[in-house]
Amino acid sequence: MDDPSKQRRWHSTENKSEGRTRQHAPKAAPEFHPTVWGDFFINYEPQPLQACMLRPEKWMRERSDQLRKDVSQLFDAFDGVAEKMNLVDTLQRLGIDHLFEEEIATTLNTIHGAEFDSPSLHDVALRLYNAANLLTHNEEALQEAILFSRHHLELMKSNLKSPLAEQVSRALQIPLSRNLKRVEALSYILEYNVHEQTYNPSILELAKLDFNLLQHIHQRELKTITQWWEDLSNDIGLDYIRDRIVECYFWSYSMYFEEEYTRARMILAKFFMLTSLLDDTYDTHATLEECRNLNVAIQSWDESDISVLPDYLKKFFLKVMSNFVEFENELEPHIRHRNAYNRKVEAEWFHHNYVPSFKEQIEVSVMSAGIQALSVCILVGMGNIVTEETLEWAIGNNDAVRAGGEVARFMDDMAAFKNGRNKLDVASSVECYIKEYNVTSEVALAKIGSLVEDAWKTINQAHIDRRELLPFVHRVTNLSRSMAILFLDKRDAYTYTRPREAVVLGSPSSARGTTWVPVLVLALTIVGSTVPHVADGVGTSGPTSLTYHVLENIYTLKFSLGIGEVITMYAFFKPSWTPNTTVTCDQGNK
Repeated sequence: MDDPSKQRRWHSTENKSEGRTRQHAPKAAPEFHPTVWGDFFINYEPQPLQACMLRPEKWMRERSDQLRKDVSQLFDAFDGVAEKMNLVDTLQRLGIDHLFEEEIATTLNTIHGAEFDSPSLHDVALRLYNAANLLTHNEEALQEAILFSRHHLELMKSNLKSPLAEQVSRALQIPLSRNLKRVEALSYILEYNVHEQTYNPSILELAKLDFNLLQHIHQRELKTITQWWEDLSNDIGLDYIRDRIVECYFWSYSMYFEEEYTRARMILAKFFMLTSLLDDTYDTHATLEECRNLNVAIQSWDESDISVLPDYLKKFFLKVMSNFVEFENELEPHIRHRNAYNRKVEAEWFHHNYVPSFKEQIEVSVMSAGIQALSVCILVGMGNIVTEETLEWAIGNNDAVRAGGEVARFMDDMAAFKNGRNKLDVASSVECYIKEYNVTSEVALAKIGSLVEDAWKTINQAHIDRRELLPFVHRVTNLSRSMAILFLDKRDAYTYTRPREAVVLGSPSSARGTTWVPVLVLALTIVGSTVPHVADGVGTSGPTSLTYHVLENIYTLKFSLGIGEVITMYAFFKPSWTPNTTVTCDQGNK
């Protein structure tokens, strides 16, 4: 990781390839640290998937199919409404509800209302808190329920036992409805055991098998996407951009993790990376004139217009165009153009030191967050199941899509403000609010935070209003869910993925009071070793030797971590580390 040859793409305010000092470019543009992943995934060779007493992948898939049939029969075996709802809840939290979509839909359609008895006040408070966070606008009773349940959960959490203690801590950090399914699954697999009222060994075994099989697919995809990026970045030769292809894949993977969406993940990861390149060019490097010319070129979307661009952007623009050829026929051209225009407006503001009004800032920056184009791209990647009506819904700048843009923009702005404006952007919504209303930063941050909550209410409403589009609303909502993780505690885990200080496991200084566990778990869902423990998988080099047992230990340390810090954490684990126990998927099954 410390090899100077791998410290790629640092920012420079002088364009050496053109032999000139750039005029009117940012004078103190940020230095984005190199990727913390180095060349790991380029050199990564996926090992044969071994788990469950070193069973081969074929056996795992056959066993998974059998377990799927067994679990499916539980929907008919359970008579009570509470039993069926608990089954649905368990499958969702373990991340295997995608295997039972028809059964779950049938179950939910037959249930119009039910009362659930629980002997535990703590359990009731947690359910109330998670349910109330699905509130929409003008639901004061649910707003009060959130405050009430959160207050009591905060008071009782220090006295709770595992696994309820961990579940409460997660919910207080990110409510269940806003958490990514894959993150919750990895956590809940640890917690779902014989002490659970709904425990079923077949369900747990299926969850582990499904998790491991999908993880192996994701690791292979990371190798492919990293090689694509290596070739592209070497070709365009830009040294000022954020080298974050692995993080872009994490983001894409957050939208859909299922096996059938390989193509969708690859398209979206490339889209994230290409838009990140444009973002960095506008924000940190291009002169005002270059921003204008780049905007003209993007709006015309014609190779013949590259003559207006400086040499360092010509090859870059052509490469962007060639990559968009793969799916440009599926993306509406006016979406690209509109987003480019908004980026140009922000560039004009920055270069003229213009501080827009709060309303102006929101109107432009929410659109420039790219949520509309991303929403369309998410749906395009889902293939033929997406109808014309669905695409029109995403393209139409409806309330739900716009609310997703607000979540993205406001959380980004709060993180940037807390970290001293991590890029040389135009004044953020926080700064505009401070200037326009002459308030303190604390008041402004509270206001922007309340706007995030309002946006979530709009997103929740979309799940009620457009039930016929629910599968697609859910995917677009995952964009906002990913923001809740990437910008948790007002930190930017995309731009800054390296630790700001040395972290020594177990030392008092490393426990900084705020946990960043969800981002760590998100990374481990891909780069961690298979679950459950397999001793033969521990001696490998690289992130894959992080084991499930290690995750359990990390989970208790309350670190403030970014995605890339997982690899820094790995430096403290010796490759020869051996897990204390070995658990097999087919315990008792010969």
